[in-house]
Amino acid sequence: MTAAWSHGVYTCVLLFVQMNVVPSSAWLESHSRALGLFIDGKFVRSADRQTCNVTDSSGGPVCSTVCAVDEDASLSVSSGASGFKAWSALPCHLRAKTLLRLVSSLQRHGQCLSELCDLAQSPSSPSALVRLLQYYSGWAQLRDSLIPDWTPRGVVVVVVSDDCSLYSLMLKVLPALAMGNAVVAIPGVGTAPPVLLLAQLFVEAGLPAGVLNVVTGSVLSLGSKVAQNPHVSYVTYSGNKKDGEILCRATAGMGVPVSLSLSLGATCPFIIFESADIDSAVDGVIETAFKKNRECQWMLCVQESVWDSVVARLKVRMAGMKSVPLLAEGDRKLVDAAVQEAQQQGATLIQPCPPSSSGAAYPPTVLCGVAPSCTCVVTPSPGPLLPLLSFRSHGEGVTLGNHSPHGQAASLWTEDLTLALEAAKSLSVGAVWVNSHSVMDPSLPLSGHKESGNCIDGGKEGLFQFLRPSSSPPLPRSSPASVDYSTFGTAASAAIIPEGSNSSSTPRSYLQYVGGKQCKSESGSSVCVLAPGGTVLAYCPDGGRKDVRNAVEAAIKVQPGWMKKSPVARAQSLFSLAETLELKRRDMAVSLHSQTGLSLEKADMEVELSIAQLCDWAARCDKERGGVPSVPQSGSALSIPEALGVVGVVLPDSSPLLSMVSLLAAAVAMGNAVIMVPSPKYPLPALEFIQVLQSSDLPGGVVSIITGGRDQLTQALANHSVIKAIWYWGSMEGCQFLQHTCASPLKSLWLHCQEKDGVRDWAQPHASLQEEMWRQAVQWKSVWIPTA
Repeated sequence: MTAAWSHGVYTCVLLFVQMNVVPSSAWLESHSRALGLFIDGKFVRSADRQTCNVTDSSGGPVCSTVCAVDEDASLSVSSGASGFKAWSALPCHLRAKTLLRLVSSLQRHGQCLSELCDLAQSPSSPSALVRLLQYYSGWAQLRDSLIPDWTPRGVVVVVVSDDCSLYSLMLKVLPALAMGNAVVAIPGVGTAPPVLLLAQLFVEAGLPAGVLNVVTGSVLSLGSKVAQNPHVSYVTYSGNKKDGEILCRATAGMGVPVSLSLSLGATCPFIIFESADIDSAVDGVIETAFKKNRECQWMLCVQESVWDSVVARLKVRMAGMKSVPLLAEGDRKLVDAAVQEAQQQGATLIQPCPPSSSGAAYPPTVLCGVAPSCTCVVTPSPGPLLPLLSFRSHGEGVTLGNHSPHGQAASLWTEDLTLALEAAKSLSVGAVWVNSHSVMDPSLPLSGHKESGNCIDGGKEGLFQFLRPSSSPPLPRSSPASVDYSTFGTAASAAIIPEGSNSSSTPRSYLQYVGGKQCKSESGSSVCVLAPGGTVLAYCPDGGRKDVRNAVEAAIKVQPGWMKKSPVARAQSLFSLAETLELKRRDMAVSLHSQTGLSLEKADMEVELSIAQLCDWAARCDKERGGVPSVPQSGSALSIPEALGVVGVVLPDSSPLLSMVSLLAAAVAMGNAVIMVPSPKYPLPALEFIQVLQSSDLPGGVVSIITGGRDQLTQALANHSVIKAIWYWGSMEGCQFLQHTCASPLKSLWLHCQEKDGVRDWAQPHASLQEEMWRQAVQWKSVWIPTA
């Protein structure tokens, strides 16, 4: 079938070329301009399916695509499950060989693909796709040798919104395939035709049937329908924030991880310092803000000393520019409203021509002198508008760049390399381009910060989303439980009636640890801690929302300074923590024995393993520092891991001391502050560990320990906007609540259902487990430094 198909595509295109017909039209005509779904290696089209029309920039028809239904979604996943068995069983070099064959196929049909992308208003460069294929075919070859102890997830669902590019889709599809997964791709309307062509070329290159399936239709409903299938192991989305939130909430409770890349609609700063080459900077502004395919919005920040020069050059460069078509007719009202509001707040306009009274086009417009709080800066409209803001000092420029809730990318313009690197380090974004803009290469990770996503695409770092540790079983699938999200975690802690009391001793009352000090809970209440026999062993504070608030306030004061400490200094603090734990070894072992019923010998072994974990993470502090990947463009690039910020950790019941120390050390070693919620069943080891923390040189606030109800504290962590990530061990309902609630404000989640995951053996740590913990504790930044 593959050879016949390849010959058919080539013959069809050749025939139409001889007739002076554009190759993209040839391919569309070969399908009667009615494209079906691509399932199990072939096009599938049922007569009773509804269709969606794809139009060009002038509104003319290009083709129609099928709107898939539940049956199609189920069929695509079943095909993917079968394809995964064959694809994952192949040796690495054979998977790489298949991807490399697609490179030559794509080069032959590059013109057809490029024209199809332009027709469907989804511009993408065939050369960029070839670079993607070459890069990931290399990783397909080297997976087992360079990423041992990791295995492919299974069937991966890749969803992109209607206004997302083909490159963004393939940046997820190709690494998933390279790692041995099967993929169900759900493209947007404009991306569907070129993706269907690529799927056909994949089959021509020898990809087994079912490894890549493409289903079209309503992106959000299809994404949630496909995710319900028990064969699906992972869902990843690229597009706008609104649709990403809807997808997260629709899939909550299904037991499938969901990651988001929210590049569309993000506001990115374009910062011009006084030491910049002004002419080059203004040329870059014009190109990126008004001429490039705009998946993000830009705001121009100019140092006051060169404000007049920049404005004068903008007026000259914009003269003669034509109006830009808007993506939708309804966008015109939004653009007019944004311009009117900016003018009312004192902004002046730079326009090449007056806007027409109506119509779906608008001239490129610079809004000079807008305030950082203006709507066009915070929530920009989808038109060719460029807010222009001023700043005085270098630090003020960085603060202005960090003003946006998004953290996708930034462009810095200065001839001072020291200033460029300092500013790049201080900006809370995933990519920084120095004296350049919009440079992309798959060898570097692209990681959205803040509200721009919780997913890493590109580089070796982006491969791990499509892998799981070989020692860890796949996440168990489930059906969503009946959870009232508005009341989850609001009930008072359950009262526990002890079986009896030990008359020989009085139960001890413990304090929790917030901001470097022991304290009672804000509620003043306590809960009893029971021994294995049911007697009251101790009392611990019943923490709640206010305690979490206090811990976060302490964390945000100290975390920036802790993150800026050198890795050697952080390592020394962890070694100090290990030494202090060694001194209190006997007390910790007795606490474990009395709380869990472990023998003193096994309890002492858990303390020993905890000390070893602290030393391991101290040693890793200065070993994981990113790198300098080789890029085809002229210049250099840096790949830098950074701390997430404040991390909430809801601890498991198993190995209460060892699990707590392992997770605490991983988060703190990478520069994070951590708020820990001990197991309600076994809180005493964590409370005894407070003495170790107080005797160490860790700054107060880097670690807080709050006891209480798991659901109550989980709810408080989830609803705090400052917390950037939550690592959770708990109930199915808790996992579902976090998936639903942490879609906005967006948080990175690492979820484990204790009821179904089984008990993790913390005493037998695999190398892949430490690797997984480290990758959960960091986010990535790429810095591009061009040369002449």
